[in-house]
Amino acid sequence: MGDTPVNGALSIEALCWRCQPDQFSFASTDELADLDEVIGQDRAVEAIKFAIDMDRPGFNLFALGAEGTGKHTVTRLFLEARARQGEVPADWCYISNFKEHRKPRALRLAPGRGAAFRDDMERFAEDLGDALRGAFESDEHRTSSQLIEQEITDRQERAVAEIEQAAKARGIALFRTPQGFTFAPLSEGKVVTPEVYQGYPEADQKRIEGEIQELQKLLQAALQQVPVWMKETRDKLRALNHETAMFAVGHLVEALHERYADDVSVKIYLDEVRDDVVDNVEAIVAPQQAAAEGPPGRPGARSPAEALARKYRVNLVVDNSALEHAPVVYEDDPTYERLVGRIEHRAEMGTLYTDFHMIQAGALHRASGGYLILDARKLLSQPMAWQGLKQALRAGNIRIEPIGRVMGAISTVSLEPEPIPLDVKVVLVGERMIYYMLSEADPDFRRLFKVAADFDEQIERSDENNALFARLVATLARAEKLKPLDCAGVARALEYSARQAGDSERLSTRLEALADLLREADYWAGKNGNGRIGADDVQHAVDAQVRRLDRVRERTQEQITRGTMAIDTAGSVVGQVNGLAVLQVGGFAFGKPSRITARVRIGKGELIDIEREVALGGPLHSKGVLILSGYLSAHYASDRPLSLSASLVFEQSYGGIDGDSASSTELYALLSAISGVPIKQGFAVTGSVNQFGTVQAIGGANEKIEGFFDICAARGLTGDQGVLIPATNVKNLMLHRRVVDAARDGKFHIYPVETIEQGIEILTGMPAGQRGPDGDFPEGSLNRLVEARLAELAEKRREYARDSRADDET
Repeated sequence: MGDTPVNGALSIEALCWRCQPDQFSFASTDELADLDEVIGQDRAVEAIKFAIDMDRPGFNLFALGAEGTGKHTVTRLFLEARARQGEVPADWCYISNFKEHRKPRALRLAPGRGAAFRDDMERFAEDLGDALRGAFESDEHRTSSQLIEQEITDRQERAVAEIEQAAKARGIALFRTPQGFTFAPLSEGKVVTPEVYQGYPEADQKRIEGEIQELQKLLQAALQQVPVWMKETRDKLRALNHETAMFAVGHLVEALHERYADDVSVKIYLDEVRDDVVDNVEAIVAPQQAAAEGPPGRPGARSPAEALARKYRVNLVVDNSALEHAPVVYEDDPTYERLVGRIEHRAEMGTLYTDFHMIQAGALHRASGGYLILDARKLLSQPMAWQGLKQALRAGNIRIEPIGRVMGAISTVSLEPEPIPLDVKVVLVGERMIYYMLSEADPDFRRLFKVAADFDEQIERSDENNALFARLVATLARAEKLKPLDCAGVARALEYSARQAGDSERLSTRLEALADLLREADYWAGKNGNGRIGADDVQHAVDAQVRRLDRVRERTQEQITRGTMAIDTAGSVVGQVNGLAVLQVGGFAFGKPSRITARVRIGKGELIDIEREVALGGPLHSKGVLILSGYLSAHYASDRPLSLSASLVFEQSYGGIDGDSASSTELYALLSAISGVPIKQGFAVTGSVNQFGTVQAIGGANEKIEGFFDICAARGLTGDQGVLIPATNVKNLMLHRRVVDAARDGKFHIYPVETIEQGIEILTGMPAGQRGPDGDFPEGSLNRLVEARLAELAEKRREYARDSRADDET
């Protein structure tokens, strides 16, 4: 309170810190070097560096703090600096699983080689079709196939010829009919007709029939060998096809073997491709031949060549060929599928179709081997995204599953891609409430995000930090391609930052708000034809920001100045005080005066909080009211019962009320109502109070003071108006110049108050009074009036109780 003049009001210097431009040695921010350090975030920076350096599972980072403090920007700068020292991670492909097509395999390739391998396999698939077609259409292959097929024909003909000779030797002929083979007796080289045969003796007929039966058995035995010969032929043809396929594909695979000689996994895959081509060559070649010879297929159907190419191509899901170091990935829309990947489907002939080429990577795939930054609020708002992230971090790999299956909503058979190993440092960026909520509600969170980087909203104002702030302004101006600021413009920006911090001894670290202010100041400087951004341009930007948002404030003040809402700014009234509150509308805060009244009567020491009784008062407000009872009892009625009943109310309040910042105001109203001493209505009051009568700090001091000042100014300043604030809030004052100018002219005053006694003396103009050696308050003091009134109420209550007992006895 050393800054206060004799009358107790604060000095002009205490109302607002003014940054003097002459403390700076530069004429323009063009003369300043870029800022290469983070101002006032030592704790957060230490945490970020630790999380980056700590190469152990679970030491992921949560950057927490208020909006606009640069959490994302600062964290990303450190991540990118470390990422530049890291190696480029491997590329990843999905390839065919020739043994189980529903489970595509993941193939790791050296960084930057994925695209080359994809292109090589694309060419391989195209060349394979031509190579197979050329090999199987060659004269050598055709001749070999014909020889094998002719062999079975010759064997069949020889077997039939032998039986035919045996039959002929017995006078029986062998005939081929559409129904198969048949035997008939001969006579003189001619077939015997049925009529002639019937004339044969019975013995001859039996002999001929017996010989035919023997011949039929021989024929049947020979025909039973045909399937065996056909199988042998097929085996020989298959062996020929495999040999031809091996010849056709061998040189293609061998060429790739040489190119990827240093990659064992690729060579193994290439061997599997070669074996699959050889094993399935008939299925590959036959459709190609049919397509070449037959009519075109149905619309939308894949050609055999396309199907072949699709089977042996690879799906490059992670391509790091463009990277020069470890990746830093920010996923702005962290849905489940954008995080862990997805399996797409395509409609073909009314059926949904998918294969491993329709597997799409997610942000975790792209960030593996580096860093992934996610907005915590966005992540938690997406179904299953948080669960998917935790699952990947716990398992150390990325398993791509349809979200419907993860949620248990569908059971359709789909692909099951092989999981890809995960090596990533995840950074969540969000508000403190989200961090605290996850810490309490989710045990996995504490195991997976062991490091917290807590960004402060304020830094200490000092000459060193002022200089750093000037460099920060210069850096932002250059980064945004804005006009340079002169020293006065920087000084005004510093004052703005202090006001944002709500503390004359602190500066705000909300870089986003500062950047927006500089952008607007640059606009107004351009409008005014200024080559540099000056103090007037910065002030214009500040006023324009307020102007765009203060419609509600203006309407609220109009209701007061027009008498719709009752607020007195002159005169004196018993039991009535102007309280102050802060309203927040769309990020814009302003002060609003409220009339608080108190009424007292005989009672049992009850303080009735009308706001609480009608469920409009919050718990903090109710706590403040209950403290008043403790103060009254201890201060005035320590040796007698408190025999009053008092009611307290915020007049014309139509919404919820919480917080204890009006508890001192309510106590002033209560003391006035008890003593009968009126309170000057030219004052407004804010501050909480404890049971000992000490006035305690509150929030929003600047907005509250300005809110009451604007009402007084609208009605006309008298010089007898002002605001009482807790003395502990003096350091928070960064009042608008209109208030400071009025105080300088003696038209408005700000009073710092430490105790209720100090405040009530200012409000009533009557000394509060201290108890003397005799234990009594001095004559003419407000405290004596209060104590006398409470004693009177206690006596009346005793008389009333005595009379009531007498009436009962009668």
